[in-house]
Amino acid sequence: MFYHDRKLQYKVRVDKPNPQFARMLQQAIGGIEGEMRVCLQYLFQAWNSRGPVKYKHMLLETGTEEIGHIEMLATAVALNLEGASASLKDEIVGNNPVVEQVMGGMDPRHFLSAGLGAMATDANGVPFNGSWIVSNNNLAADMYANVMAESTGRVLATRLWEATDDLGMKDMLSFLIARDTMHQNQWLAVIEELGGLTNALPIPNSFPQSEEVQGFNYAFVTTNIYKDDAAAGRWSNGPSLDGKGQFTMVPGEPMGGEPTLAPPVPIAHAQIEQMTGSAGGGIINKIKDAL
Repeated sequence: MFYHDRKLQYKVRVDKPNPQFARMLQQAIGGIEGEMRVCLQYLFQAWNSRGPVKYKHMLLETGTEEIGHIEMLATAVALNLEGASASLKDEIVGNNPVVEQVMGGMDPRHFLSAGLGAMATDANGVPFNGSWIVSNNNLAADMYANVMAESTGRVLATRLWEATDDLGMKDMLSFLIARDTMHQNQWLAVIEELGGLTNALPIPNSFPQSEEVQGFNYAFVTTNIYKDDAAAGRWSNGPSLDGKGQFTMVPGEPMGGEPTLAPPVPIAHAQIEQMTGSAGGGIINKIKDAL
């Protein structure tokens, strides 16, 4: 069960409405780096959670907080669109035939579909995609996915902060950036609580490493044709980060042989020449037969 408070988690103030910035804010709502993604990701991880219940509670509370962030951003989009309808009408009755110029960089659907409100889309109007949500019920893997989601979200928020001179918008984005800082650390804290890198890696740590092909589980395979060490680094020499092996650099080489597939099956209706293996000379033979 979820409850709603009428007040926003943090104040949202727009000093000067800006339809173009409203469109940019859409990325923080429905884009791959946006709040809809992290909100649903954390909630699905919580709903699917098996194991110590404290992780479920933590994910539920953070996912619920993210609903509030969507609410803040949707409010910011709507406030940036206020007053846009009058100027839009003036432009439409003008002489400019190009829609993008008519809208002045505004997403037409903000007016046509949402009535000067936010949508569940990115900055290009592409609908939110649920396939971005990661919830595989391996706690460590989910936490790394969460760190990535918060990291890209924080990058986006900082770029939006740089893209506006509106002090109200900068203040709201500064709050969201601060929350991203906490959440990155929060998910890393879970990994530390699970035993840190040495215990969590490789994920899943429940699979016996004795079943891996030995010699390749800590080898950096270089496919560089120049045969130098241009790609060498921490990952190619020394102890592995999980403390269970030694990094090495090995040259890539073909060890699997040349793949051979069976002929097409008749019910798939490929060409006769494909199925009989006579491709290349089949046409010539048909011409000879005709002569």
